[in-house]
Amino acid sequence: MSSTVLLIEDETRLREIVKEYFENDDFTVIEAADGVEGFKKFNENVVDLIILDLMLPKMDGWEVCKLIREKSDVPIIMITARSEEEDQLLGFELGTDEYVTKPFSPKILVAKAKSVLRRTLDNKEDETDSKTICGITINFSSRTADVNGEELQLTHKEFELLQYLIENKGIVLTRDQLLNNIWGYDYFGDGRTVDTHIKKLRHKLGEKSKHITTVIRVGYKFEE
Repeated sequence: MSSTVLLIEDETRLREIVKEYFENDDFTVIEAADGVEGFKKFNENVVDLIILDLMLPKMDGWEVCKLIREKSDVPIIMITARSEEEDQLLGFELGTDEYVTKPFSPKILVAKAKSVLRRTLDNKEDETDSKTICGITINFSSRTADVNGEELQLTHKEFELLQYLIENKGIVLTRDQLLNNIWGYDYFGDGRTVDTHIKKLRHKLGEKSKHITTVIRVGYKFEE
């Protein structure tokens, strides 16, 4: 079954090239040339993946990403001409799944898209039950979590991080382990990405955040 990609990119020639590569690999591609149009088409269509340029007219990629994450955990690959680490960290904080810097190979972009979709599909197939621990319930099929019945507004990565910590409760997980298992082995960020997501996750968990303990100079652990 063909996957549908929403491609939000203002550079016409680049958009055409990327679209051609995806269509040659049996993807359905929906195009948008600016942030406002992109968010509109997101609301009008069911898509499996979003490829989102950072520097867009009318509404930039940051704002589009934030608006989408308020409604959906659809996978997002952010594209940018800038490679600063802080930009990448902000992108992951907002809930992007991959970060690609221009110039890039369209073949690599398609490969990354397939990898992201495969991880998402594997999670949906494997996670069919819910688990409750310490008043925190995670539902694997709907990819939602709640505390004492009140749903948490988690990003895609925050949910995966909470799930991984709970599934490995009592085990000290290093930052590298968390990076490799949540962000993937081809992600070149560092432990600050994990720290930032842990901080946001703790804030959303409120009093339940006490179950995520810091192991100095090593990583984190979920404790009952």
